[in-house]
Order: sequence, then C-alpha cells, then structure tokens
Amino acid sequence: AGDGSGPAGSVVAAAGEPPGEPPAPQRVLFPPTFSVSEIKNKQRRHFMFVRWKQQQRKEKLAARKKRRKEREALGDKAPPKAIPKTIENQRVYDETTVDPNDEEVAFDEATDEFAPYFNRQTVPKILITTSDRPRGRTVRFCEQLSTVIPNSHVYYRRGLALKRIIPQCIARDFTDLIVINEDRKIPNGLVLSHLPDGPTAHFRMSSVRLRKEIKRKGKEPTEHVPEVILNNFTTRLGHSVGRMFASLFPHDPQFIGRQVATFHNQRDYIFFRFHRYIFKSEKKVGIQELGPRFTLKLRSLQKGTFDSKFGEYEWIHKRREMDTNRRKFHL
Repeated sequence: AGDGSGPAGSVVAAAGEPPGEPPAPQRVLFPPTFSVSEIKNKQRRHFMFVRWKQQQRKEKLAARKKRRKEREALGDKAPPKAIPKTIENQRVYDETTVDPNDEEVAFDEATDEFAPYFNRQTVPKILITTSDRPRGRTVRFCEQLSTVIPNSHVYYRRGLALKRIIPQCIARDFTDLIVINEDRKIPNGLVLSHLPDGPTAHFRMSSVRLRKEIKRKGKEPTEHVPEVILNNFTTRLGHSVGRMFASLFPHDPQFIGRQVATFHNQRDYIFFRFHRYIFKSEKKVGIQELGPRFTLKLRSLQKGTFDSKFGEYEWIHKRREMDTNRRKFHL
C-alpha cells in the first residue's frame, strides 16, 4: 500500500529520519506467525515449501561442516560426539534381559528342548509345508526357502490336518516343522514347531519378496551350509526365539560357500536376509542379496507342539496391553 500500512509484504519507512535526507534502506516485514500453509495458491505454496526445505538442508550441512572444522582444530581435545536419540537406545529396561553370566539362564538353556541340538546330539531335518491348497506365490516361496535351509523338504498339504502331520514328522525323525499360511494368495503367516516336544511359535509374515523381485540379486544359492547371524535377541523370550531359528541350520557352516542367513531383530520385528559375501580385495568386501526376504512379528509362543484348542501358551502378544509404550520391546 502507498501509505506504508497493509498486509504482509508492505514497505514500512524507517522511523526517526531527519527531513530532507534520502530515506534509509527499507526492509520487508512479515507477520511473526507466518506459515507456508497460509499461501492459497497450490503451486506457489509447493514452490515456497521446496525452497524452505532446501534452505534447511543448506543450514544443516553448513552447521555440520562448522562442527567438523572445530573438531579438527581441537584435535585430541575435541569433546566426544553426541549420540543421536533413537527409539532403540531409549528402550525401556526389561527385567528379563539376559545376562551372559547368569547361572539360572545357563541351566535353563542346558535343559530346554533345544539342548540336544546345541549339544550336537541331533541333526536338523526340516519339513516345510503350507496351508491347505496353496497358490503359486506361496509355493514358490516354500521352494526358495528350502534352498536357504539345508536338509529341508517341501510337502504340499491337501486336506490333511496339522495334528495328523506332526506324528508323521516325529516318526520320520524331522526336528522342525514350518507351516507357511496365506491370505488372498499372499503368504501372511509362519508357524514354527520344534519336534518332538515343542515349543511352537506363531509369526505374522509381511514384506515377502521372492528372488525375481529383488534388484541386483546374485546367482542362485549353492548347497553349502550357510553361516547364521542372530542380532538383538536380548530377553529371555528373545533367546528362546533365537534358539528356535538357530536350530534350523546345521552346525559347522561351510564358509567356502560365502553364504550367510541373518535374523535381525529391531523393535520386535525380525528381518530375514540371505546374502553372499563378495571379496573385492584383501581389505574390501561387499554383500550380494540372494533372497528371499521377509519380515516376522511374533504373535504367540506355545508350549509343546501345535495345539490351537488345548495348548498352553508361554507368551501371547496383546496389543491393547503391551503396545502402550513405543519404547517397550519384548524380544
């Protein structure tokens, strides 16, 4: 406006100027609560928002460079780097967290259902089956899973109840039973039962990717026994689940095959990846994903073999009671 008053963006003359002298440089005044969302024009609003984000990134990068130069100038006297706050390092303490030197935990692990495997008294033999009359995607997933787990066999169910399959598995010396459930032709659940005395874990499965759906995947996996990596299974419940996964694979991995199966627990989600090491030089090594990949979420842990009607449960995930704090984890 010509009189110096008006909405945001108007020009205001500096106060206290002596008469007859040229006006001082003028500045644009914005309302103190100005927000990009107040701009009515959609294209203009988007343009201003992008420019604001770019400015923020530049300021953040400049501050980071400044801190790095200050640390280089101080040398050994530089203060330690600040640890960023994450949900993981702010985790609520769990009283069931396992101490490696706990005698009670050592005794329980020496006498539990997985002790014969860890004492090398049994050799893993896995049966992989599906829900009744599986579809193509579930069938292909089971076939690829059998190439990841050595000494595993695929059986496609057609009307046979799970309670009738378990006695047959025990009679044929199978040590574990894996059941892949599906919904609308998509794998959505996994039941893992350790034979002959349990326990049985029920997982929700998501983010399933077959080999052909993975970018930059490697060649087909070989028959070598892979190395197994278990990450962040720290509580008593997590130890039980980790021991279940470990008992699926034979002892003494064949490192010449350069294959590794990883079960990574993060915020109670278990991410499975299957990789191959690629040695580029004596000092550099890369990894190449072979697939398949999937994510598991523990729903229940049941004592004994599968029994949906009379089974005794050690742990059940209850959303309304257990998910009240984002920083509380159970595995």
